[in-house]
Amino acid sequence: MPTSAFHPLLARWFAERFGEPTDPQRLGWPEIQAGRHTLIAAPTGSGKTLAAFLVCIDQLLRQGLEGSLADETQVVYVSPLKALSSDVRRNL
Repeated sequence: MPTSAFHPLLARWFAERFGEPTDPQRLGWPEIQAGRHTLIAAPTGSGKTLAAFLVCIDQLLRQGLEGSLADETQVVYVSPLKALSSDVRRNL
């Protein structure tokens, strides 16, 4: 799945920040976007976290722009490592 499936603002941000999607992202995005339970097994640094987050960010962005973003928790992230949690906070 190319980044063109995401909102243009998000697709542009991704391209400027990361360039092309990694295989785990490209293969995982359609499954995640379809709402299927998805396990991505890939090496450290291959973009697994962003594979999951980008679909969520896209959905939240679209809801916000449509005016339908509810004032409620929609995404919960539990980090397996403190360092990864810090990376996510810094990058997203």
